[in-house]
Amino acid sequence: MPAEKIRVLIVDDIAETRENLRKLLSFAPDIEVVGTAATGEEGVQMARELVPHVVIMDINLPGMDGITATEQIAREVPTTQIIILSVQGETGYMRRAMAAGARDFLVKPPSGDELMATIRRVYEIGQVQAARIAPAPTVTAPGAVGRPAVRHGQLIVVFSPKGGAGCTTIAVNLAVALQTRLGMSQKVAIMDGSFQFGDVGVMLNLQPARTIADLAVRVEELDSDLLTSVLTPHASGIKALLAPPHPEAADAVIGADGGMTESSRRIGIILDGLLREFDLVVVDTWSLLNELTLTFMDRADLILLVITPLIPDIKDARHFLDLADRLGYPREKLGLVINQADRKTGLRLDQIERALIPALAHIPYDERAGIIAANRGLPIATEEASKPIGQAFVQLAAGVLERLSELRKTEEEEEAVSVEVSRRLLGRALGI
Repeated sequence: MPAEKIRVLIVDDIAETRENLRKLLSFAPDIEVVGTAATGEEGVQMARELVPHVVIMDINLPGMDGITATEQIAREVPTTQIIILSVQGETGYMRRAMAAGARDFLVKPPSGDELMATIRRVYEIGQVQAARIAPAPTVTAPGAVGRPAVRHGQLIVVFSPKGGAGCTTIAVNLAVALQTRLGMSQKVAIMDGSFQFGDVGVMLNLQPARTIADLAVRVEELDSDLLTSVLTPHASGIKALLAPPHPEAADAVIGADGGMTESSRRIGIILDGLLREFDLVVVDTWSLLNELTLTFMDRADLILLVITPLIPDIKDARHFLDLADRLGYPREKLGLVINQADRKTGLRLDQIERALIPALAHIPYDERAGIIAANRGLPIATEEASKPIGQAFVQLAAGVLERLSELRKTEEEEEAVSVEVSRRLLGRALGI
């Protein structure tokens, strides 16, 4: 239970619903309803004045709808976490809510346990986010959200808001190119974060004896030996934590009921284990933005945003960059990769970069290499190393390493400043 009560604002145009939610939450000793609003406009104003920890927002409101109100609150009161309520449970509604800045999405009417658990979870996320925005002096090393002090590795997350952009190809070949460039003095791992339909194993022609499903059910006993027993080695030197062989086996990771909170906890423990054992960890993700995706991104040192030079990809990438701003991700944490960059789409690469962010790499289009890589499981970074597409992955690896080095240098400088501030504060407190 938090030391302070979790302050909640309820926004719903139906008075009976507002009262039912208020009564429901009154049974939780750690939650306090600080206000209710009947419209989006009123909800935004009360959020500005009350600065609640959590807003419960109905998606369908007269005048300013819940999505618009969520966007405005997320922009003006960034430490407030928003839970969207809707009678519609379709994925499209959830994507709109997440893109607007909501932290979670519940279908009406939520059960009391579900609502309270969600409020407590998003409150904890908000506390971490607030600490990131205004960190207090501390002797512990500052870093990304959720980063444990014992970790030494750096996490690279590969993501595209549009399916079919080539995330798995980028992730696999980046991991191989990084290992080739670094040699065996440093260790590189790749994790398949697409638990139901992951293709990292196919792209590397690996037949694993064990997968992340075997690890997820034993996270409480995770140690170096257990982790090693589940990883699958590749001829390039990288180690792979692969997705389950069948979609239904992913229930061990994400839960049969889709329970995201527990799933995120398990994934966090697994990531911590990987980052203790490896210098670099590359995670291939899927295109849905949900709590699991955000678990990867919150912990990432670098997020690679993959697009192709097409208007829909650029539009979705722009929306993601706006969301990343609302989540407090610094732009240094984001890197753009333009895949199939030389395809004749009528869009110039410099125009794309001006609309988004400068690209770390342009990966050329090579249909033959892509087919061989997919069908035979031969990484482009090694099999086509002398060709333009192979060289592009070499350049991507170099760009990633340079960015990670800059980020680590900045982190170390911030740590030194933080330690010095703490030392001075301690000295003043002790009168020395």
